[in-house]
Amino acid sequence: MRRHLSTIIKISITVFGLAVVLTRFDARAIGMVIREADLFWLLVGFLLFNAGVVLRAYRWQILVRSLHADVPFRRLVELYFVGGFFNVFLPSGFGGDVVRILELAQDVPTGLAAGTVIIDRLSGLMMLFALALLALPFRPDDFPPQLLWAIVIICAAGLVGGFVLLEGTVLRKFERILPPRLLNAGNEFIPKLTQAIDQCGWRAIGGAMGVSILFNLLQAAWWTTTAWALGLDIPYFYMLLVVPLLSLVMLIPSIGGLGVRELIAPLLFAPAGLTPEEAIALSLLVFALERLSGLLGGPLYIYTTLRDRDKRGDNATEESLAEPNN
Repeated sequence: MRRHLSTIIKISITVFGLAVVLTRFDARAIGMVIREADLFWLLVGFLLFNAGVVLRAYRWQILVRSLHADVPFRRLVELYFVGGFFNVFLPSGFGGDVVRILELAQDVPTGLAAGTVIIDRLSGLMMLFALALLALPFRPDDFPPQLLWAIVIICAAGLVGGFVLLEGTVLRKFERILPPRLLNAGNEFIPKLTQAIDQCGWRAIGGAMGVSILFNLLQAAWWTTTAWALGLDIPYFYMLLVVPLLSLVMLIPSIGGLGVRELIAPLLFAPAGLTPEEAIALSLLVFALERLSGLLGGPLYIYTTLRDRDKRGDNATEESLAEPNN
């Protein structure tokens, strides 16, 4: 029971969030908004999301190359799609990260593999916060002051905290003073991150941040095109403001943010003129596009598993033939 407690909590929060949304707001109106979606703009949003997967794989490659690991770019793209597949079927937004770590650990030490995945995630969040702050001057005149200050505080704290972590000095101090039990918590999160930061260096981390800027611009774009599919005219700069908060929901225990994201969507999109039902429909459609992309990783996972098994079999055959006959 203790081993499955985390999964039970995630499922419970998702079910509770959806139950609140569907009872508090008009479920029939939400369904009508979704049914009238323009398939063309949904396809555009789907393609943009998948382009984002490839871009994130390139960001990851920058970090992996800094470890002098010769992992083909195609392989990293495959792992990102396979990770998305596991995110669809595991009740977590980070289940795919475990798969990426395990697969990359075949080429680099496990600790460094985990560290690159952590830095990959962290650089994406930091640049998302930075873009949100840069988009603030373009906010609507009637933008709620309380929401404005929430964005400023969360994004500024995220940026400062991220740079403190990536600078490494604070982490090393923690390693020296923390008792072993706390140091090894979170599957040795702090030691793995410190080791990866030292090995990658700021040049690679800076490159990953540069790619993250492009990815986050793309993320706001697929939210925008999905809104267009519903006939909702939301300015692109407004998406840059609210998408960071919607992305932070992924850190709350839930199934990919489902249920929790729909709870806050009406509040975030009300200043843009959306009804609660339209905001919820938009959030649900984005979730569906993201999960649909994850399904592409299923056939890819089967293919790569069979391919790698055949490759290992061929290598074993060659080694046996190369052995001298007794």
